[in-house]
Amino acid sequence: MKTEITYLDSASTTRIDPRVLKEMLPYFTEYFGNASSSHSFGKLGNEAIEQARTRVADIINCENKEIVFTSGATESINLAIKGYVESNLDKGNHIITAKTEHKAVLSTCEYLETKGFEVTYLDVDKNGVILFDQLRVSVKKDTSLVVIMHVNNETGVIQPITKIGELCRDLDIAFFCDATQAVGKINIDVEKACIDLLCFSGHKLNGPKGIGVLYVRSGIKLTPLIHGGSQEKGLRGGTYNSPLIVGLGKACEISKNEMSNVVLKMNKLNDYLITSVGEITKFNSVSEKHLRSPSIINLIIPNLESDIFIGSQQYIAISNGSACNSALLEESHVLKAIKPENFNKNNSIRVSFDKFSSKGDVDVFCSSLRKHLI
Repeated sequence: MKTEITYLDSASTTRIDPRVLKEMLPYFTEYFGNASSSHSFGKLGNEAIEQARTRVADIINCENKEIVFTSGATESINLAIKGYVESNLDKGNHIITAKTEHKAVLSTCEYLETKGFEVTYLDVDKNGVILFDQLRVSVKKDTSLVVIMHVNNETGVIQPITKIGELCRDLDIAFFCDATQAVGKINIDVEKACIDLLCFSGHKLNGPKGIGVLYVRSGIKLTPLIHGGSQEKGLRGGTYNSPLIVGLGKACEISKNEMSNVVLKMNKLNDYLITSVGEITKFNSVSEKHLRSPSIINLIIPNLESDIFIGSQQYIAISNGSACNSALLEESHVLKAIKPENFNKNNSIRVSFDKFSSKGDVDVFCSSLRKHLI
């Protein structure tokens, strides 16, 4: 007998929408041709990929030709940062990012430091928002790239993307935005926000794992990471993964059409969670509600040992704000940078929603939390 899981870890991954899966399946069985082939089977695959490219472009308001398919946001981040600085050495070797970026960004920047690049890591305020004045004064003559995520994966805090983009555009500096936790939850317009490079993954918006996107504004030069073929204008050699690309396109189409209702639902779940947890124990939320995405809330519960609580939950999927490495609890670099009130490395719980989340899920979580704290 299958046991129902209460799933509140959508920031890690979301369950696939049945409509997405349905659209993908024929490309595993019936339309299995290589999309780069010139025969009819190949042409069917290619047409499906180009339709998906249009659907992806529509959700961020860009042109089809500016969409590059990758294996996910981590690959896109590496291609964007390494590819840009290598192709634009004449613009300088200084990169600006934030201390609270995803590890894929921080690890890439740390690698580039070993190759002679200089990286400035911006501080954040008590809500996790970058210090804009620090960004402004950190710009140098040889600053070539600014890398700031849209929505933080641990706290849900929203960065002032348009303000950052406008500054970069005025100073002729490229702006790369990791929008992995934003697409499908926040309206994104790369034109209005002056974004030059942007990435996200399919599995964060109820699409399949193993597929991602890198938006590359026309005119931006990148050096490819993967060589071997002419796919994606030579930026990413290799056979097209048609089923996953089709699934990503469908997920983007659904997300764009249903976003307003999904956001409304997640906002209500946020309020319900805050009220329900408040009836059980004292807590702090890492960032104020008006500054964060409705899909993520990070709770600091002073009398909770989160690793023990999470590990004891057989039928509740939840995570904490700290990273685990080799079974040893490490302090979250995000929360360390923010320094929230009453925080220690083991008392944070990240609750994250998607469109399938419900009040019943919150009730189950709160019931278990109550029992654990007694």
